[in-house]
Amino acid sequence: MATAVRDTLCFAGSEEADEAVRGTCEDASICKRFAVSIGYWKDPYIQYFVRQAKERKAPEINRGYYARVHGVSQLLKAFLKETECNCQIINLGAGLDTMFWRLKDENLLPKKYFEVDFPMIVARKIYNIKSKPPLSKPIMESHSGESFLIDAHSLDSSRYAILAADLREAAELEEKLKKFNMDTQLPTLLIAECVLVYMTPEQSASLLKWAANTFQTAMVINYEQVNMADRFGQIMIENLQRRQCSLAGVEACKSLDSQRERLLLNGWETANAIDMMKVYSYLPQADVKRIEGLEFLDEKELLEQLMQHYCICWATKDSCNLGLSNITF
Repeated sequence: MATAVRDTLCFAGSEEADEAVRGTCEDASICKRFAVSIGYWKDPYIQYFVRQAKERKAPEINRGYYARVHGVSQLLKAFLKETECNCQIINLGAGLDTMFWRLKDENLLPKKYFEVDFPMIVARKIYNIKSKPPLSKPIMESHSGESFLIDAHSLDSSRYAILAADLREAAELEEKLKKFNMDTQLPTLLIAECVLVYMTPEQSASLLKWAANTFQTAMVINYEQVNMADRFGQIMIENLQRRQCSLAGVEACKSLDSQRERLLLNGWETANAIDMMKVYSYLPQADVKRIEGLEFLDEKELLEQLMQHYCICWATKDSCNLGLSNITF
């Protein structure tokens, strides 16, 4: 179960560990495409990145992804509203995410949208963009000015950039982002979905501290595991270990309190954390009712257990007094 709910970066250190988590990028994207194909949410772009699943995914997996996608999107759009899109977004470990294209369709693009990931995943994403006009056309439509860069491991346009970088090396990450015109004075949203848990506590603390120190006005959204000290959490860890994928940062995932504490200890002014069952209850209930009618869910207890072991955390610092600390569900 847990092996399906992940995207990209495994930073335990070894190439085998990195490779194991790169594989889960594919798993997560296939799960998203399946959920989209049976109507959980609309995403016309996921089909260009990943094949359709060969077999049905369990209803609790589909609902879990629904809550994740909508939960992250709700906070992201609240940030865009508070900043009136005069901001930048940095998606850390973006995998095959399609948020840039969906925001463009809604006329909600920030000044610039950055994605960072492993070189292998970046290369695959760029190949898909170059070879599929429904992906490349929106990037060109939003581009202005002469400078447009695209090669095997990076793409840089005026509104969208994708680059390969190691999130363990904050100085290198910052240097690469600045080359692509990251503006440290601009309100900045950082997104990390199942990324920090694959880094050691020291590495994730360093990344969070870098972000808090680099941007005067910022918000971070972190989606990952929580309540991992109980038996269900231990089974999730064992399932991943069987794939040679170690949760190097699981210590911060003991509880919602430990998740909040990590953010506050690393320079963020406010911090919140809620489990995905709570997120699910906060989503627009008319739509929740619609998706619950899509397929029969036999084991509601399993859905609850699964959702209680994932959470969304968000933290802010707001030197411009934009009201970021008021963002919630």
